Amino acid sequence: MAKLECTVNGDFDAVIAKITDGIENGSMTSSLEDSSDFTIGDVRCSVRVFERYSYMGKNRVSLSITLLQVGSNPIQLSAITSGGSQAMLFKINTLGEESFLDLLKEILGIRN
Repeated sequence: MAKLECTVNGDFDAVIAKITDGIENGSMTSSLEDSSDFTIGDVRCSVRVFERYSYMGKNRVSLSITLLQVGSNPIQLSAITSGGSQAMLFKINTLGEESFLDLLKEILGIRN
């Protein structure tokens, strides 16, 4: 697994649209598998699950993204990849997971 947690500034709807468009257009095998949105008072939460084929790992990799915003505070983002291993008992070849997370970092303008 690879994980990214950070604070993002901007309009909530614009950020989620930028992420969705960037991932879907960032790879010809990327797809939005499902999504969920909640609003309770001034709290907004959006979850997106993407999947794509990893040529390096020769398997499918998922990326789950959660955005949370309270009022006009900055957006909290958590992104976790999964599925990029070929081994049964331990993880090897997680390059596909790291690559998927790197695409999100590029979309958000985050430098390693």
